[in-house]
Amino acid sequence: MLKRFNIENGMMVERADEASPVLVYVSPSEEERRRLIDQDFLDEHTLMSALDPDELSRLEFEPAHVAMIFKRPRNQTIALDREAHPEFTVTSVGVFLFHDKLILVQPQDMPVSTGIKAINRRPSLRETVLRMLYRTIIHFLEHLKAINMMVDAIEKETNQSSENRYLISLFALEKSLVYYLNAINSNEALLQKMRNNAGKMGFSPEECELLDDIIIENSQCGRQAQIYSNVLAGMMDARVSIVSNNLNVLVKNLTMITICLQVPTMVVSIFSMNVRLPIAAESGLAFWQVMSTAALALLGFMCIWRWRRW
Repeated sequence: MLKRFNIENGMMVERADEASPVLVYVSPSEEERRRLIDQDFLDEHTLMSALDPDELSRLEFEPAHVAMIFKRPRNQTIALDREAHPEFTVTSVGVFLFHDKLILVQPQDMPVSTGIKAINRRPSLRETVLRMLYRTIIHFLEHLKAINMMVDAIEKETNQSSENRYLISLFALEKSLVYYLNAINSNEALLQKMRNNAGKMGFSPEECELLDDIIIENSQCGRQAQIYSNVLAGMMDARVSIVSNNLNVLVKNLTMITICLQVPTMVVSIFSMNVRLPIAAESGLAFWQVMSTAALALLGFMCIWRWRRW
């Protein structure tokens, strides 16, 4: 599927104009792929890499264009649902920068947003790419904040529950953080290579300054993801211990209830034996004497339990 965009007032606006400078291919068909390869001279391997979610970020210089692949979070609905097992994943986006047009190739339909205010009134295609990279960093930060909120919500349930579903959710979030950290580090290598080849890519001084800001933001985003990952990984063992302790407390309480029921049962069973006992069967108070003895035995057992702090 092909979408066309114009850059108006620094914003990406979808238009049905054949002369639109920004072309976005969403999961291109075989015919569209052949057209990109034959007419726009895109490298087939790079084109297929842009559709591979496991591809690493990279920058390549072709005779007629600059090709780059960067990582961004996959679009999904973020909900603090404790019943689900959330998992955040990343995807790849291919960027092919020509002198007069910009081609984006992405495996799923994702909003094309530049995120920040343009430097110039009529931003260049190079600046548009930089602003898209900046918006990707903001997208990562939004997801990291959502992951942290979900961890806090699940942690409260874990402290009071012995079920496995909350631990499974935490494992899924920990796995997501590993994916995000790898993607952010991969984008950092791309940004550093862009900065080293700023002259070759034709960046203006203002665009180089923007690129420096993006590198700093991406580095801070990576450190934040690393902190979240380390904290979550370090606390997983503690949460497993909490769940095990909750289970031990539950077993202890059940054991106490069982013993409390066994003590009066034992007393009543003794007086139910078919042998001569101190209390005559003909006595009208025999029943109440037996029940009183059972109650005293239960009370004595509970006092011993409390005294020994079992």
